[in-house]
Amino acid sequence: MSLSYASGTSARPLLGETIGANLARTVAAFADRDALVERATGRRWSYDHFAAEVDTVALGLLALGVTKGDRVGIWAPNCAEWMFVQYATARIGAILVNINPAYRVHELEFVLGQAGVRTLVAAPSFKTSDYAAMIEEVRPRTGLRDVVLIGRESWDDLLARGQAGDRARLDAVELSADDPINIQYTSGTTGFPKGATLSHHNILNNGYFVGETCGYDEEDRICVPVPFYHCFGMVMGNLAATSHGSCVVIPAPGFDPRATLEAVAAERCTSLYGVPTMFIAELNDDSFAEHDLSSLRTGIMAGSPCPVEVMKQVIERMGMAEVTICYGMTETSPVSTQTRAGDSLDRRVSTVGTVHPHLEIKIIDPESGTTVPHGTPGELCTRGYSVMLGYWDEPAKTAEAIDPARWMHTGDLAVMDAEGYVNITGRIKDMVIRGGENIYPREVEEFLYTHPDIVDAQVIGVPDEKYGEELMAWVRLRPGADPLTAEALREFCTGRLAHYKIPRYVHLVDDFPMTVTGKVRKVQMRAEAMEILNLNAPGPPAST
Repeated sequence: MSLSYASGTSARPLLGETIGANLARTVAAFADRDALVERATGRRWSYDHFAAEVDTVALGLLALGVTKGDRVGIWAPNCAEWMFVQYATARIGAILVNINPAYRVHELEFVLGQAGVRTLVAAPSFKTSDYAAMIEEVRPRTGLRDVVLIGRESWDDLLARGQAGDRARLDAVELSADDPINIQYTSGTTGFPKGATLSHHNILNNGYFVGETCGYDEEDRICVPVPFYHCFGMVMGNLAATSHGSCVVIPAPGFDPRATLEAVAAERCTSLYGVPTMFIAELNDDSFAEHDLSSLRTGIMAGSPCPVEVMKQVIERMGMAEVTICYGMTETSPVSTQTRAGDSLDRRVSTVGTVHPHLEIKIIDPESGTTVPHGTPGELCTRGYSVMLGYWDEPAKTAEAIDPARWMHTGDLAVMDAEGYVNITGRIKDMVIRGGENIYPREVEEFLYTHPDIVDAQVIGVPDEKYGEELMAWVRLRPGADPLTAEALREFCTGRLAHYKIPRYVHLVDDFPMTVTGKVRKVQMRAEAMEILNLNAPGPPAST
C-alpha cells in the first residue's frame, strides 16, 4: 500500500544567508537593471538605487532608536515605501509587523499591543480609512513610540536622518539567517488573529524557490497586484524577484483590474499574480481586449481554490502558457506545493502541484493521525525550512498547530495521487455533512463553473432539520444572463452530480464577502445565509 507522503528534492541548495546579504549579491550582479516600478507615481528604481533607498531607511530607523529584535509596524497599501521598509528592517534585524490595510481601530490596537510595536510606518490614509486619525486614537492605549507617515514631514525626517547616518553602522549589526524577521497575522475568522513569526531563512528561501519554479531571471518583470502585507505580495512577489534580479511592478495601491492590465501592457510584464477573483475581474473587464498581454509568460494563481475554468481562460486568453498554481499558508512562508510549467494541462488546472524543494508533505487521517493511502482524503501536513518559528508570544496555540515532530497541521483537506500531485478539497471546517454524507464544497463549485451563465460560485452548508445540513450556492452570473432559480440549477445538476451534492438553495450576488487578500469569508456567508433563509423561524425555509 502506497502512502500519501512526498519529499521535495532539488539540485539547488537552500540559501543560508540573510535577506540583506542576498539583496547585496543581486545588486552586485544587476546594479543597472530595473528593480521596482510604481505605476501610480511613475517612479522607478534600478537595483543600485533601490538598495541605496533601503540603506537610507535602515539608517533612519537606527537613528530613531530601533534595534535588532524591535517590532516595526507597516500599515499601508502597496507602494515603493512598503518595500523599502521591508528590506530596511531585515537589514538591521528589526521584526517587520505587517498590518492589514483593511483593519479598523479595534484590530489595529490589538496587533500593536500583541506584537509590542514601538515604531509604526503608515500611509496617512487609504480609500475611506483615515489611518493617521485611527493611529492617534489608539496611541495612548498602546506602547507606540514613533509614528512615521509616508509622504509627510515625519517620513522626510526619517530619510534625512538616514542620509546623514554612517553606513558602517549597518555592517556592524550582527544577524543570523534564523533570526525572526517578520510577523504576519492570520485572518482571524474566529477570534483575534495570531501572529505567525517568520525568519530570514523561512521567507527568503520560499521566495527564492517560488521564483525558481517560475523560471525567473533578470529579464522577468512581475506584476504584483496582490497586497504586500500578505505573503503572496512580499514573499512570492518581492523576495522571488529580488533573489533573481527580476523587477517588481506595482500596478496600483489597491487592486484595480484595469490598472493591472494597463501595467502588464505598458511595462511588458512577463508574470502576473492574483487570487482567482482578481483574474476573473481582469478577464471580465470591459477594456480587456484593448490591452496587449503578449509579453506574459507565467504567473501565479493562489490564495484560494483556483477554479479550473478560470485557469483555462488565463492560459488561453491571457497567454500565460506557463502559469502556475501555488498552495500554502502564512504559517509556512507560504508555499508548500506548486505546479510546474512542464506539467500537463490537466495537472495544472486540476491540482496544486507537487511538493516544493526541500519540503515534506503528508496527508493524514485527522482522527488517528496516521498517513492515509494515495487517493484517500485527509488533512494536509507540511514540514521543513518553511514552517514558522511559532505564533508570536502564544506557545499554546503554536503547540496546537505544530506537533512535536515539527509537522504543521494545515486544517486543509486534500488528496494525493500516486505521482504526488495534490488536490485541495476544502477546509476541514468547511466540509458539509448532509445526512451522513461528506460533501466537499470545492467539488460542487468546480461543477457549477461549467454552467454557461455562472461567472463565480461559492458553496456553503446551512442547517437543516431533516439532513443536519443542506447546500446553498452563492452565484455570480454573467452580465445579461436570466436569473437562476434553485429549480433551474437543480435541473442542470441532475444526472451529473450525486443527488446529495445538488444545492437546495441558490442566492444570486454581485460579489462575495472577502478578506483584503481575496479570500472568500464563508463564515460571514453562513451568518448572512441564516438571515436570508430565515432559519431561526419555525417551519422549513423557502428556496431563494
